[in-house]
Amino acid sequence: MPTQAKQHPNQSLSGFEPYVPAEGEEYMGVPMRAHFTKILNKWKQDLMQEVDRTVDHMKDEAANFPDPADRASQEEEFSLELRARDRERKLIKKIDKTLQLIEDEEYGWCESCGIEIGIRRLEARPTADLCIDCKTLAEIKEKQVGK
Repeated sequence: MPTQAKQHPNQSLSGFEPYVPAEGEEYMGVPMRAHFTKILNKWKQDLMQEVDRTVDHMKDEAANFPDPADRASQEEEFSLELRARDRERKLIKKIDKTLQLIEDEEYGWCESCGIEIGIRRLEARPTADLCIDCKTLAEIKEKQVGK
């Protein structure tokens, strides 16, 4: 039975220590899945708090300015905030999808070629669903089609 994974000292990933697998530890075993579940849940919580702050800010700052320029500035500010929240809403959906993959024990493998995505890539982008090679190829194809 593998020993408990060790955390690397003096390094932090958004408040999380980088995962260091124990010798002989199975890729995406229970401890590793727990590590990514914790990261994803924290990220989701942070995003949801940001949404709450935006709602509060918009309620507090909403004013009926008599000056059209002031009103337009406020509307533009709110519009930018709402676009950012919409991107975050989509990200929350992706986080939920990723958490379901973890629960289904299908997390951590490339959706295209099936190889391990890798711990460091997943710590950098926990919602990654492609290995770095497949992602690079997809980006090259996207650029070629976009021309």
